[in-house]
Amino acid sequence: MANRLTKIYTRTGDEGTTGLGDGTRSTKGSARIEAIGTVDELNSCIGLLLSENLEVEIHHKLENIQHDLFDLGGDLCIPGRISMSKVQVTNLETMLDQYNSTLPALKEFILPSGTRAATLCHVARTVCRRTERCVVRLSHTETIAPVCIQYLNRLSDFLFGLCRILNHQEGAGDIFWQPGGNR
Repeated sequence: MANRLTKIYTRTGDEGTTGLGDGTRSTKGSARIEAIGTVDELNSCIGLLLSENLEVEIHHKLENIQHDLFDLGGDLCIPGRISMSKVQVTNLETMLDQYNSTLPALKEFILPSGTRAATLCHVARTVCRRTERCVVRLSHTETIAPVCIQYLNRLSDFLFGLCRILNHQEGAGDIFWQPGGNR
């Protein structure tokens, strides 16, 4: 990696194309580059959440997720590469099951609000949903490993559970939606 990043600007993208990991070039407006960019944006959102004062265990889980997102981005950047695995999806399910077992059951919608950390997590969750939509669109025209979509789907679920955990840890609890006629 150090040898490849000796110079940050290359001018090779000045015409609106960018290089993929296999050496081919792609237009910066392609579905593949959009998907790669939203994975990067999601990873940055999680990085912003990590700047909050979080429990060590949560911090560690989010860092591992950032590594998973680099794996996913690599799979998108190198057509045909598959490094994501069902184990990564299962890990998210296990963590979510653990969190859900400590939370009250939901019977109504909650607002994306609460503590600063929970709200940042909600932003990451919504960016995750957009990322998933981008990867699904890409899968309609190019071969994408199904595990990539499964991972993003489960990650958004995990982030939703984490939002609730972060609010409950700070005593904020869930903030329930009140439909117009009920406010």
